[in-house]
Amino acid sequence: MASQQHIEKMQLRQNFRNFWHADLFTTIQSDTPYCCFALWCAPCVSYMLRKRALYDDMSRYTCCAGYMPCSGRCGESKCPELCLATEVLCCFGNSVASTRFLLQDEFNIQTTQCDNCIIGFMFCLQQLACIFSIIALIVGNSELREASQLLSCLADFVYCTVCACMQTQHKIEMDKRDGKFGPEPVMGVPGAQQMSRFEQAVPPFVGYAPQPAYGQAYGYSHA
Repeated sequence: MASQQHIEKMQLRQNFRNFWHADLFTTIQSDTPYCCFALWCAPCVSYMLRKRALYDDMSRYTCCAGYMPCSGRCGESKCPELCLATEVLCCFGNSVASTRFLLQDEFNIQTTQCDNCIIGFMFCLQQLACIFSIIALIVGNSELREASQLLSCLADFVYCTVCACMQTQHKIEMDKRDGKFGPEPVMGVPGAQQMSRFEQAVPPFVGYAPQPAYGQAYGYSHA
């Protein structure tokens, strides 16, 4: 049942009508300093972006943004700051993905095929590195062990790089939401965070309204 619900959620996101203002390939060019910051201080960035995604209202915080089985069962209402800090440190990958889903569902943002390929390549490389490490451990061959270590290093490098780009992508989207560049959108704070955001067949627009310029290249100056 849970797996079917996750599949339905992913399929629903494919029908969203908006796009990220910067794809994963262009985030480094769009905001190089922040991308470097996200690379070297990844958990701190994840903490700040989740809090910003909640409009700095931590009373709306739910573990993993309500997308995981543990959500709502970790005492978040008593100490949301501590719970968020624990999430970004112990479940960093989930924290980044949860913030991503939160923004996608709020602004009806679909993920491009290019972004899907990059994220899929990251996961496949990690799995391949894990398989090679297990084989090297069983066989005991020194050359195979060195090859598995190199592959693991490559997988870690790709993982850290892609996560940094994803977090920069989230920051750019919230810059647009908060009027940091371009015309400031007319918007209001969405309702309290729910365990599920997929009650409707087509999610309503919450936040800035759809406009022809949505999804244009990121920048701080517009004609």
